[in-house]
Amino acid sequence: MTQDIYLTGITTTGTPHIGNYVGAIRPGIAASKDPSTEHFYFLADYHSLAKNEDPDKIARSTLEIAAAWMALGLDTDHAFFYRQSDIPEIPELTWILTGMTAKGLMNRAHSYKAAVQANEERGNADPDKGIMMALYSYPILMAADILMFKSTKVPVGRDQKQHVEMARDIAQRFNHHYGETFVLPEPVIGEHTAVLKGLDGRKMSKSYNNTIPLFANEKRLRKLIMKIKTNSLEPGEPKDTADSTLFEIYKAFATEEEARDIENRYAEGIAWGEMKQLLFEYINEHLKPAREEYERLIANPGIVEAELQKGAEKARQRSAPFLAEIRDSTGIRRLG
Repeated sequence: MTQDIYLTGITTTGTPHIGNYVGAIRPGIAASKDPSTEHFYFLADYHSLAKNEDPDKIARSTLEIAAAWMALGLDTDHAFFYRQSDIPEIPELTWILTGMTAKGLMNRAHSYKAAVQANEERGNADPDKGIMMALYSYPILMAADILMFKSTKVPVGRDQKQHVEMARDIAQRFNHHYGETFVLPEPVIGEHTAVLKGLDGRKMSKSYNNTIPLFANEKRLRKLIMKIKTNSLEPGEPKDTADSTLFEIYKAFATEEEARDIENRYAEGIAWGEMKQLLFEYINEHLKPAREEYERLIANPGIVEAELQKGAEKARQRSAPFLAEIRDSTGIRRLG
């Protein structure tokens, strides 16, 4: 039986927050420990260029995200953990794939269509106003990320399924034209992926500015948790856990028994201030060891860089010979 190869891209924009941890980092690290599968995790720094982010923010985010995964226990000896820009075969493959990518396929990309719609809603005569080629064509870069390492499974949210489908379309066209070369990847939709609410009750997201940074220091962590929106029920009044952000976050970290205990305390009318203090103490204790390691890594970025270089070297043992095959199949060959 062929071993499944999983590939996960991690965007290098912003500071990791507890929603990222619960929804992606924790399950990703747990999955990477399965000896029957291979896992590739890459920092998608080229993708961040499509948004014209501040250069210093991109560099800082790369450090923070890499340090977070390492501090939380990613086994970089077993998993492939690398920075996208350290794999020169990726941009070369991206260009090769443009020759097999229909413009109409890119026209249907969700991100491009959303940008066009925004222009139309603003009344711009040019539907492409302000749209850069990086945004338009980045699904091809994503296809290169996926296809380069012969990924069979790509964990994505439902809204990102299209990227994997596009990679399949491009791979099929290439295989038809040049012969069987690429493995056709399948999306793995996280039907039960945990999505946490943020400080204001909406989905925790950098876009809403309502996040709790994963490794905020104790003082800031407590301050943010105390800001979490609650209803006006008084102490002693029974409370419902169903729409409680405090309970949702607690449950994401707690055991089933601990969660049941808090459910009982909600029914007994626990005060919101008491629940916030309890949540702070619980999360703080849970994250403390990893936070200490994270702070050590942030203070010593050379350690993080060394791990990324090690990962890139290991990844390139796959990408370099495979690109040589691809080049040969397309007629880009030495003459003697």
